Amino acid sequence: MADPDPRPDGDKPVEAAPASRVPGTIKVGSIAGSAVLVTPSWFLIAALIAWLMAPRIEAVEPGLGPLAYVAGFVFAIVLYGAVLLHEAAHAVVAKRLGYPVGVIMLHFLGGATAVEKEAKRPRDEFWIAVVGPLVSLAVAAAAFGASAVAFGNPLRTTPDGLIALIVGGLWITNLFVGVLNLVPGLPLDGGRLLKSGVWAATGNINRGSIVAGWTGRALAVLVLLWPFTQGQILGAQPDLLDYVLAVIIGIFLWSGASAAIMSAKVRLRLPLLVARDLARRTLAVPADLPLSEAVRRAHEAEAGSIVTVTSGGEPIGLVHEGALLATPEDRRPWMATSTVTRRLEEGLTLPADLDGEELIQAISKAPAPEYLLVEPDGSIYGVLVTSDVDAAFRAGA
Repeated sequence: MADPDPRPDGDKPVEAAPASRVPGTIKVGSIAGSAVLVTPSWFLIAALIAWLMAPRIEAVEPGLGPLAYVAGFVFAIVLYGAVLLHEAAHAVVAKRLGYPVGVIMLHFLGGATAVEKEAKRPRDEFWIAVVGPLVSLAVAAAAFGASAVAFGNPLRTTPDGLIALIVGGLWITNLFVGVLNLVPGLPLDGGRLLKSGVWAATGNINRGSIVAGWTGRALAVLVLLWPFTQGQILGAQPDLLDYVLAVIIGIFLWSGASAAIMSAKVRLRLPLLVARDLARRTLAVPADLPLSEAVRRAHEAEAGSIVTVTSGGEPIGLVHEGALLATPEDRRPWMATSTVTRRLEEGLTLPADLDGEELIQAISKAPAPEYLLVEPDGSIYGVLVTSDVDAAFRAGA
């Protein structure tokens, strides 16, 4: 499954975005410039696969003893090699379309490819998502064909030897992975296909995410209910492992779908955030002006913020509202305004025309209580207070 959301800056392939190693993971290599990491949970599923496969391996290759578990572990590596091909396909296509890709992660439930920006076009979302299941289905077809040529009927229930068992398991699991990932619900690849279709039809990527997220939630409920119905459908009663896997997979699907829905709802509210509309009127004063006089002038001018400037009018600091309120009034006449200001460091001066996601990204890069907003010609427009942005965002919820 591809992880989020690409947005290209151009049509040329880009290099992988630098990413720090996730604590506890093991780097096993790289593909197309992206590090391949294995989480500790992978060893749990590999051990589980080895434990489940050992009896079948012993049945087709009697006398292996403990080596049956080793063969089962090798089978797990082969299966996850196919998962890696699935994820590598996402990464390669994303980079070909111009999207930065972080790490490729192999974990308990499969894998994830960190495509690190939102899609710009529905067709890009479609191709990045669909290529993974197509690769899984291609691996299934190749393994099925190899099994048919080398071992006869690949559908027989008792394979002829260990290699036949592994090849047979390879086509069955990849067929399952390919088909499952085409189910139209986030966070599966099929959910991204549905998202791209709704996006193309409505022109709104967030609507696509919400629709695909709700189908993902419905899928999660079906997975949770599956053990209770499989007896009637398959005629086989579920055991404890069936219930455990249903809960794990159901929670994974529900949480991924819910995260997509919440993210889309947040993005729907972002256009309401316009820096120019949220700005407070500001008063420019000399840095050495007594604080009490600066406050008096601000009240007189009905300004909601104060900026300190040089003798030439160049802004150098922002009065910190919290520091001002914490200063007793009887001390203000003896304090320079600069004592409660924050210097205008890099990132604290923003264009007044910022809005939506660009505004949030700019604030996130340099977290601060206040920002100076300037016009294209460099003149002061006002001051943006982070708490005002938060309040406007909540009001649009």
